[in-house]
Amino acid sequence: MHFLRPLLRHPLLNLILLVAALAVATPRAAYAEALLVVEAETGKVLQAENATMPWYPASVTKIMTAYVTLKAVKEGRLRLDSVLTVSPVAASQSPSKMGFKPGTQVTVENALAMVMVKSANDMAVVLAEGVGGSVDGFSGMMNATAQRLGMTQTSYVNPNGLPADGQITSARDLAILARAVIRDLPEYEYFMHIPAIRFGRRTTNNFNKLIGRYAGADGFKTGFICASGYNLVASATRDGKRLIAVVLGSTSGQARAVRAAQLLERGFASNGLGWLRPSLGTVDNLVPIDATPPNLREEMCNGKRKRPATDEDADTTVATGAGESPALAFFSAGLQAPTAKPSELLATAYTAGEPMVVYTGPKKTGTELIAAVAADDQKQITRRGKKSRVAVAAKKPDADKAKSEAKTAASKPAAKPAAVRHANVKPDAAAKPAAAAKPVAAVKPAAAAKPAARPAEKPAASGDKPAAKPAKPNAAAKPKSESKPAG
Repeated sequence: MHFLRPLLRHPLLNLILLVAALAVATPRAAYAEALLVVEAETGKVLQAENATMPWYPASVTKIMTAYVTLKAVKEGRLRLDSVLTVSPVAASQSPSKMGFKPGTQVTVENALAMVMVKSANDMAVVLAEGVGGSVDGFSGMMNATAQRLGMTQTSYVNPNGLPADGQITSARDLAILARAVIRDLPEYEYFMHIPAIRFGRRTTNNFNKLIGRYAGADGFKTGFICASGYNLVASATRDGKRLIAVVLGSTSGQARAVRAAQLLERGFASNGLGWLRPSLGTVDNLVPIDATPPNLREEMCNGKRKRPATDEDADTTVATGAGESPALAFFSAGLQAPTAKPSELLATAYTAGEPMVVYTGPKKTGTELIAAVAADDQKQITRRGKKSRVAVAAKKPDADKAKSEAKTAASKPAAKPAAVRHANVKPDAAAKPAAAAKPVAAVKPAAAAKPAARPAEKPAASGDKPAAKPAKPNAAAKPKSESKPAG
């Protein structure tokens, strides 16, 4: 033991041991996040936390949807220019989606781009039905593929990741899947990092905020449902070395992107203290945990923080090292080279390049493509125009109807409040035309109108029937009745 005394007197070693002890004494909240970083080529695990905890995948499910579809293309069972039709089942999916009507046609290539960039749930079902014949048939293909790849903690119920009890995965299995995409589908891997799509006049950037913002980012996919939190499978390449980072259960779209960037930065960094990190083996050898997936609905979608079940996230703030104990953060930082602040990791200007043009109908090129894009553009304008006209009609009746109601209200003072209610407009808006007409000079409008409000209120409670009797003649003469408000 005497030979250890000089080492124990070493200030750096003492500091490391102290911080390690503090880290153990300051545990994280159970299952707050699942984190994993692996080398894409070797599968070597660089960092793992809750990596084999079962988790709801949300839209990162679509990585498997794309993998199964592209394997069918590679094996000749399907072509990228094959035309698929939007079914009523596909059209009925919840957002995020393209919103095409049943019967709309789209190529496999365009559907894949919409799935991987916009996370379109309807297009995922279109692909599932086109490849597997039905959602259930395709889910069986997804599960068979997962078992073949060694994704022992994964099961699928649908191709888009919308909430389902049987839809389970883990950070470990998602890293295995990402490696399979890189290894098995190099010629189609560009679908994993399309920067943006343009449909008609609408451009949608990839929900993976690392694409075009984090140096070397080149994949994969985001996901969110209330039960899972914000998920991200990301990859990046620097100096010929490619890493895969998985983040499950983050608090926002921005937070998951920053967390993934931090994990990748640490993975790419190397210094003289690297030997202190214990060996974690390869991703395939991580031991699965037999547990129920954590349900983060209360944290993600409680009454104070309502969110739609969609990947389209607008959050822009994240706390430094959120979810990590200060001691553990300091200790892990000591094992890594200095990295940029979280606020700086994604602060660069968006430089991902031109969006991919997508469209409906069969594959087109040249002038046909230009015409197809223009047609989709015009449909969007027409759809917006219809919505605007409907909104205006609901808010304000047409001029002829307003004039007619004003005349009726002026000639029958007792029935005016009921007429206003049936027209679904504000009483003061309908009263102005009647005042301008002045059909009865001998009676003041206020004196005639205000008493009528009281008898008109009773029919409103029993079916909105119009007032049957006008106000009594002597009611207008009472000054107290004139001074009471109409309501």
